[in-house]
Amino acid sequence: MASAPVFLSHIASQGHDTGAHPESAARIQAVESTLRACGWCGYSTVSSPPVSRAELERVHQAAHIDRIARAVQAGGAQLDPDTVVSSGSLEAALHACGGAVELARRLVAGGSGQVGFSAHRPPGHHATANRAMGFCLFNNVAVAARHALAELGLERVLVLDWDVHHGNGTSEIFWETDAVLLVSIHQSPLYPGSGAAYELGSGRGYGYTINLPVPAGAGDETFVSLVRDVAVPLARSYRPQLVLVSAGYDAHADDPLADCRVSDAGFGAMAALVRDLGHELGVPVGGVLEGGYAVDALARCVALTMQTLAAAPASPDALLATLAVHPLALEAQERLSELWPGVATVAREP
Repeated sequence: MASAPVFLSHIASQGHDTGAHPESAARIQAVESTLRACGWCGYSTVSSPPVSRAELERVHQAAHIDRIARAVQAGGAQLDPDTVVSSGSLEAALHACGGAVELARRLVAGGSGQVGFSAHRPPGHHATANRAMGFCLFNNVAVAARHALAELGLERVLVLDWDVHHGNGTSEIFWETDAVLLVSIHQSPLYPGSGAAYELGSGRGYGYTINLPVPAGAGDETFVSLVRDVAVPLARSYRPQLVLVSAGYDAHADDPLADCRVSDAGFGAMAALVRDLGHELGVPVGGVLEGGYAVDALARCVALTMQTLAAAPASPDALLATLAVHPLALEAQERLSELWPGVATVAREP
């Protein structure tokens, strides 16, 4: 039986000093201030443990981990034009990964109906096995998914990434496996320049990397339809035992780093679809914070996501009830139908 929803965080997230940078401690401060005001949305709050070296090395090369540690021990460094570390960055990154891993543990232990959210910085989905990039040091959601497969007895994990930037690191890490189905909705063209629709994985992983690029200006009608009409049917066919959301909020209309137009209601609708999917499949669902740089919108949308995930399944809200299948979703259904026959649905009119 599912226990209370769980929220994982750690004070170390505020010690990752990036200076005058969009990925700053103000993000976590805004999220936690909003959650505190609403009683943590009814979630049980947990201080995240650090990830172990063995857990990290299931995803990241030892040389990469050591490079981060050396840069931090030296007092900090500019790893690339976007990614910096300070003296507190390694501790923050270890707890960010540890929070995602602990989230996976608690979700699997709770079983059907269990939900949770891990909110830390730095984010993770750009980090590859051997490179820090795009504000990310270690790939939090990938480490959590790999832990679930290696230690928690699972065989299939769905990662839904709705961050506005393509999660190139997660894609690369799971490129050759069918044990993780990665579905990514992201603006294109945009940093990091990957995530084309034809990128589908290779070997046993062919068809298990699903990219759903959207143009600048895409809003609720695009993102929500892609979740409802592509990601959800894919998940029904795949039958994951755990659903993890790479929950970035930089597709929000207020965000300064991209050009999409998703509203608070749009993120709420996507969260409702994922929640209902978890109940339908009888599997737990958790969110792992990625981007989101308009701090007020970020805080609101994290709280809304958490409230929605923890709520009982309900009739579709006004947005979902009136939303037609978007042309990009229809294109994706056609493109993927040979690999995933179950993805095709009848187009719905408002």
